[in-house]
Amino acid sequence: MNLMSNDGHVIDNLRSMISSSSGARYVEARYQARLATEVNFVNGELDRIRVVENSGCGIRVLVDGCWGFSSTNNLSLLKESLGHAISAARVLAQAKKKKVKGLAESKMLTGIFRTSANGSVSDIDIEQKVQVAREGEKAARSNRAVKAASCTYRETLDHKAIVSSDGADSEIYDSKPEFNVSAIAKRGGQSATAHEGVGVTGGWSDLFKKSHLEYAVTASERAAKLLDAKHVSGIRTTVILDPAMVGLLSHEAIGHTVEADFVLSGSVVKDKIGQQVASELVTLVDSGKSEIASNAGGTIIVDDEGVAAGRTAIIEKGILKSFLHNRESALVFDTESTGNARAFQYNDEPLIRMRNTFIEPGTDKLADMIKETKRGYVVKGARNGQADANGEFMFGAEEVYLVENGEVRELMKGASISGNAFDVLKSVDMVGNEFQYDIGTGYCGKFQPAKVDGGGPYIRCAALIGGLQ
Repeated sequence: MNLMSNDGHVIDNLRSMISSSSGARYVEARYQARLATEVNFVNGELDRIRVVENSGCGIRVLVDGCWGFSSTNNLSLLKESLGHAISAARVLAQAKKKKVKGLAESKMLTGIFRTSANGSVSDIDIEQKVQVAREGEKAARSNRAVKAASCTYRETLDHKAIVSSDGADSEIYDSKPEFNVSAIAKRGGQSATAHEGVGVTGGWSDLFKKSHLEYAVTASERAAKLLDAKHVSGIRTTVILDPAMVGLLSHEAIGHTVEADFVLSGSVVKDKIGQQVASELVTLVDSGKSEIASNAGGTIIVDDEGVAAGRTAIIEKGILKSFLHNRESALVFDTESTGNARAFQYNDEPLIRMRNTFIEPGTDKLADMIKETKRGYVVKGARNGQADANGEFMFGAEEVYLVENGEVRELMKGASISGNAFDVLKSVDMVGNEFQYDIGTGYCGKFQPAKVDGGGPYIRCAALIGGLQ
């Protein structure tokens, strides 16, 4: 699919505009065409079919130490939009005291780049997308205890062009489909909710490596089982976190604290580069690539400044090694950009954002982790939560299993885990040898959405666990 088929000369136009621009220290033009599709079934009825296509160009300039930004969906007005950006920066420069010192030298990518996709989603007709959502929602209601269910299929197809006065000249094709199922079981005054889903960077076959019905039946059965589960009592104890919980912890409670803009605002890790902040068993990474496992939902090849989106070891064997940077923050910290500048749409300015954030696998088997636990819990099914700049967090968990004397006992009601993320990582004493990305259906919400992913192996650590009544 070529979303830019009607704008075949757009890249040449961007190049011409930038080469002839004057009055700006730096000029960056980012064209983006997006096709977004959503199909949603709720309780047996087709609730929504939504297909949205938009395109436009965002132009960012650096003038007199200040950023100016303008966007337009009319490609015949590129020069006018550039003029608006320059004017905005000049006005801001007259009032702003703290100026941008410059941008770090970076390897600006040139060429055409495509994220890997097995079976293009654009080759699947809308009727088949409706069918998988219908069948998924119906299967989620297959258990008699389930009284309500929903199923959603979404896809986002992007075609970008990034050209800058510093040498970026990239064209990028990207495909990110996802599938989500929710089931709500009820009995008397009791209710329980279960979710299953998958979000990837890739194609139709990458998304459905497992049958869509398998996700739905799993959610349905779990919701029914949770009706009879007991509540967890609040206690600080040993917990074994599944890959989804590890991904959520890595992203929300660690990843945001090391984004350089937050660091400059006073994050808890501001002066801790080179210090031990976790167990030596922990290596935590943010990568634009889909490392270890394929098709991670946050995969990007080039960031929105035209810089290669490579691998950054944030924590290596327990030692804090790096923050996440765009070109501006990299100059402040006298380092290189880590390729973390991202914008959701053409009319958004690039911000420092994560991609795929994970803990690398270790050597322990899950069975051994359980066997060596006298009393604790296996915590699975990450739900939304919150974290702050100090690394304090509270996350919901959908299912929790009591472990006693090295054996898994009963299923417990969904609980929350909380604590300080760095204290939790310092307590890690076992790291599993299996790896999975498992938060690819989520979006990061830092001022604007961003498709991200996270995961890791099972890890054993200590945290406060409490029941959600």
